[in-house]
Amino acid sequence: MLRTALRNVLAHKARLVMTALAVMLGVAFVSGTLVFGDTVASAFRAASTVSLKDVAVSVQAEYVPGAGSETPATVLDSRLVDRVRDLPGVTAARPSVNGSATLVRKDGEPLNADSSWQNLAADYAIGTDGKDARHPLVSGRAPAAGGELALDTTTAEKAGYRIGDTVRFATTGPALTKKLVGIVRTEDPRVTAGGTLVLFDTRTAQGLFLSPGRFNEISVAAAPGTDQHALTERVRALLPKEGATATSGAELAAEQARQTAKNTEALTKMLLVFAGIALFVGVFIIANTFTMLIAQRGREIALMRAVGASRRQVVRSVLVEAGLLGLGASAAGFVLGLGIAAGLRPLLNSAGAGLPDGPLVVAPTALLGSLTVGVLVTVLAAWLPSRKAAKIAPVEALSSVEASAPARGMRVRNALGALLTGAGVAAMLYVSTLDNGAETNLLLAMFGSFLTLTGTIVLAPLLSRPLVFLAGRVTTRLFGVSGKLAQENALRNPRRTAATASALMIGLTLITGLTVAGHSVDRAMSRAAVQGLTADYRVANSAYLGLEPKLADKIADVPGVAATTPLASTGLTVDGEYALVSGVDPKQLGKVADIDFTSGSAAALGPGRIAVSETYAGRAGLRTGDIVKGRFDLDSGKPARLRQLTVVGVYAENRVVSGVVGDLGDVLPYAMDGGYDSVLVKAEPGRVAGLDREIRSALGDSPLLKVQSREQITREESGAIDVMLDMMYGLLGMAVVIAILGVINTLAMSVYERTREIGMLRAIGLDRTGIRRMVRLESVVISLFGAVLGIGTGVFLAWTGGSLTASGLPDYTTTVPWPRLALFLALAVLIGILASLWPAGRAARLNMLRAINAQ
Repeated sequence: MLRTALRNVLAHKARLVMTALAVMLGVAFVSGTLVFGDTVASAFRAASTVSLKDVAVSVQAEYVPGAGSETPATVLDSRLVDRVRDLPGVTAARPSVNGSATLVRKDGEPLNADSSWQNLAADYAIGTDGKDARHPLVSGRAPAAGGELALDTTTAEKAGYRIGDTVRFATTGPALTKKLVGIVRTEDPRVTAGGTLVLFDTRTAQGLFLSPGRFNEISVAAAPGTDQHALTERVRALLPKEGATATSGAELAAEQARQTAKNTEALTKMLLVFAGIALFVGVFIIANTFTMLIAQRGREIALMRAVGASRRQVVRSVLVEAGLLGLGASAAGFVLGLGIAAGLRPLLNSAGAGLPDGPLVVAPTALLGSLTVGVLVTVLAAWLPSRKAAKIAPVEALSSVEASAPARGMRVRNALGALLTGAGVAAMLYVSTLDNGAETNLLLAMFGSFLTLTGTIVLAPLLSRPLVFLAGRVTTRLFGVSGKLAQENALRNPRRTAATASALMIGLTLITGLTVAGHSVDRAMSRAAVQGLTADYRVANSAYLGLEPKLADKIADVPGVAATTPLASTGLTVDGEYALVSGVDPKQLGKVADIDFTSGSAAALGPGRIAVSETYAGRAGLRTGDIVKGRFDLDSGKPARLRQLTVVGVYAENRVVSGVVGDLGDVLPYAMDGGYDSVLVKAEPGRVAGLDREIRSALGDSPLLKVQSREQITREESGAIDVMLDMMYGLLGMAVVIAILGVINTLAMSVYERTREIGMLRAIGLDRTGIRRMVRLESVVISLFGAVLGIGTGVFLAWTGGSLTASGLPDYTTTVPWPRLALFLALAVLIGILASLWPAGRAARLNMLRAINAQ
């Protein structure tokens, strides 16, 4: 039987090629994900090793509440560095200054303005050898004066700067300029993953980010054999009680290892889910292929049974054949997966993932896992067809090449499909009554979606008859005999048609569901982004560092500005209920925003008087006229004391202000850094166009500034949804490609199966063009059947599951993007045409007499 399995694989290799491709692509996705995960983890570890090289103890300044997330305490000074350096076992103590600087490219555009966490700045700390081991020079020299800086090679290339150029940048305020004197190399993963690095001499860096003689960090190197734990304790004894921490190099390495695992685990799991979807789609192709092969080899199986082969041997022969196919396809898929792994990092980094560079890491577990998954999936998919082959009686197999499915089997399948679909639909209808995305609700939605999709797949043979019949009416009317024959061929074996269409249906269900949900969220976020906003521009800091209060005065003085309202925020707790409070100028608020008050008004706002949103009023039990005790307490560093506050109004939720609105004078002293979050600007009539450039110029043209119009605010809010959808389309595209292979495979094997029939059609007058059109229309009908099921199921799941976003997006309503769904149908037609090219050509080229004489 083993020799029989080997012979069958070799004899039917042409018919198995599409199945092998399906397995190969699914395994490629799995292996690419596993190798990618190992590669990224290794790159993170390598970068951590470089950054912690020769670091026995790291002393870091702590962040002071209220001083801003970018401003550490200044307890690390030169005297402390000297005291640490004098400790027994210490060979070196290297202080460093760190900060953030956003560059302006040579063409005038900000570089990485929306990823300020990757825009690094530091001092070029010269050691005893006159070099900085962290930043080896590539060309030029180290910055040595206040007007000089250095860039890493990648940053200089992206910004278009060369040595000798004047570089524009900003740290927290207006743009500054310095001369580029050196190019360095860095292994920092934040930079290698797309960030930037700017280096200054130590004194300049201290002036920009700290104060003279102060540092962010002290890296301590120890003599060989020194106990890191004991040395860490000795260093801690030198530190003040507050303002700095000391951590051993071993502890830092362990923490970075945990962070590395956390960074890669979620991404790897997400990619494996999509790989599982691709393999699940491949199961239909594998099962369909072996079902058709077994039907075509019915006489052969009957003969084997007649000469003594048992049912178990027949099953084993088919499974061995499937295992050999899976092993070969999985090996090829693993090789292809290496290319996928290599391409994933730049693809994800282009979307801002921030993954470090590093060589591909091919672990034995990835190889064994990929091969195991591919073989198991292939064998499991072939198990039911093998059982079917073993149950066919020899006489029955010899009497007919293709027997119709037993009526009882179809009745059981239809009953099971109806039960699963009904349960899934009921679960999703219940989900549609929920209004929040709690974990239990999400799990219920996932379970209901799975039941609905599975039930639809099981019911597909039953659904194929009316849908294919309707499609056949169109093809018959348009294409005559060829259209009628295509309809009959698709209806001849509903199970086969359903299995082929189901592969495409799964991919389109997921794509359609994501498209409808994403489009609906996008529309809701676009409406919410400017809800209640009547200002023409919003000025903010792209690094979320806030705006100095004096900048609002400069904006107000710009010609063409009619009104400005600064916004500041902090936290407020009333009766144990916490909310963000927006500080505003009550006299100017109505000029830049339209807040819908259900009671009271904005005019009543003032010192000691607040308005609350409907949501917060409900939580805290507040009404207009209430007098309450509140505490401003958001990381301000100011004494948190109770304030008597009067509620003067209740308003509908909007995105302009937070859950509470108060007087700017009350809020600003407790705001982060004592600065504004943003400034809303209303232009004079006819002065909107070009006003953003004048505002930028008045504020020093800093690359950190974001001066956004209403349209730009909307695009920024919805941009993340578009990026996510594009990524999901790419990941689900593999499932669609595998589904296309399934259509090609089914048609090719169907042409082989109907060789004699095609010969007879040619003999009675159907020409080659008619044969080709018949196969092509059959492919289109099957593709459209899968597309209609997929799109319909996807729209239903998106509609019922959309209610879970209600708590986060009150304005969410399911919006169907009809043009895009029409595009999906058109693509299904195109898929059908492309999938039929080879099978239709093969059918048209058959020799008429040889086809009639075929067995």
